[in-house]
Amino acid sequence: DAPDLRDGPGEVTLEKVAFSYAGGTSVIKDMSLTFEAGKTTALVGPSGGGKSTILNLILRLYDPNAGAVRIDGQDIRGVTFGSLRQKIAFVGQDTFLFSTTVMDNLRLARPDASDEDVIEAARIAHAHEFITRLPQGYRTPIGENGAFLSGGQRQRLAIARAVLRRAPILLLDEATSALDSQSETLVRDALERISTGVTTLVIAHRLTTVMNADKICYLGDGAVIEHGTLTDLLTKGGHFSRLYQSQFRGQENF
Repeated sequence: DAPDLRDGPGEVTLEKVAFSYAGGTSVIKDMSLTFEAGKTTALVGPSGGGKSTILNLILRLYDPNAGAVRIDGQDIRGVTFGSLRQKIAFVGQDTFLFSTTVMDNLRLARPDASDEDVIEAARIAHAHEFITRLPQGYRTPIGENGAFLSGGQRQRLAIARAVLRRAPILLLDEATSALDSQSETLVRDALERISTGVTTLVIAHRLTTVMNADKICYLGDGAVIEHGTLTDLLTKGGHFSRLYQSQFRGQENF
């Protein structure tokens, strides 16, 4: 039997990784990249550059055609799937919710969590206030896939789940893209709270989401074209700088 993934700080490494979807063109080409433990790395760049594929490889939805994905030095292909998933929290654009109560939906992240744990996670995710206004609070059924909730509310429940999981690695795929600006501000604040001290990978088209990242990687055509801090990349005047200028032209501050 495969061993479990060992406890560790949560450093994620891509080691000469190549990947292509079945019969398709190469999506990632010989990529070597380290996501430092406890730091936030933002992945930006055009669609089709390989950003979401990187998250899918870390989640082991796919395995690389060549190279390895390692967490704290362990090749994730050689560990149990359950132990890998325990170490990772994921928040994407679409939140899957069951038609049970808010409490049951949140507890999916950690079935042994107490009510107090769940409520604390909801507070951190800025979800507690709207939950307590629901007809039966945490005991309110939320409809098939959260039909009775707004997009911002569903997203904050997804973040509360991520908080509850207490995983050392957090993957965020366009977690604020579908939200209005007020919800985005709340969600962004919640994400900043939960990413502190956690190895965080964030994919975002809105650059407001990546301002506070420790490192930014600009991907294109399956390769890392440039990487560095926000200041490094703006000074360099390359691809990221042009993307930044186009988003913030005419805005003195953001």
